[in-house]
Amino acid sequence: MAAINKGLEWITRMAYVNILWLIFLLPGLVIFGVFPATTALLAIIHQWLQGKTDIPIFGTFLETYKKEFINSNKLGYIFVLLGYILYLDFLFLISAAEAALYFTIPFLIITSIAFSASLYAFPMLVHYEMKPFQIVKRAFFIMMLNPGQTMLMLIGTIGVGSVLWYFQGLALFFSFSILALIVMMPAVKAFERIEKKSAKLQAEEIKSVPAN
Repeated sequence: MAAINKGLEWITRMAYVNILWLIFLLPGLVIFGVFPATTALLAIIHQWLQGKTDIPIFGTFLETYKKEFINSNKLGYIFVLLGYILYLDFLFLISAAEAALYFTIPFLIITSIAFSASLYAFPMLVHYEMKPFQIVKRAFFIMMLNPGQTMLMLIGTIGVGSVLWYFQGLALFFSFSILALIVMMPAVKAFERIEKKSAKLQAEEIKSVPAN
């Protein structure tokens, strides 16, 4: 019975933050609301994954939304610009048969790398105190160093997206909250791995310094 209650509690929480995400699109007229709302949603998920399940959900969401409004939009539209450039490249490829023959595979590789890096960007905004351009550079770095976590993200997002496509009635209550959970869990693991390696290297450097 306790497990059922716990499960229902998590379902309610996920539905609640998903509805908050939808509501908070409106203050930014959607185009400027989607990225701060996404950041706020990820901040809530991040706190839950750290065991802080008793945080005030609405207050935390609102505070993060306001705090990261500018930075999240900067970060988001950096990737929007990158996506637009890749879209123009795609239009070029489909209009030039000879170019498509040589550049399709490199284009698909670059697109996959850019998309994978974008999955780390907003979790990094929540996890670290970094500027948008720093996040973009480091997102590619972390993505390359954590192929396992990156693959989990990709499989998870594609899988959840497919399920929601067939069960569209669930989208109102669980779409982006489930996707946020699927992205944040591997991202946190990747961050922890990087931090442990960094701490280990620093400890080894300290040991290697000769004592006076």
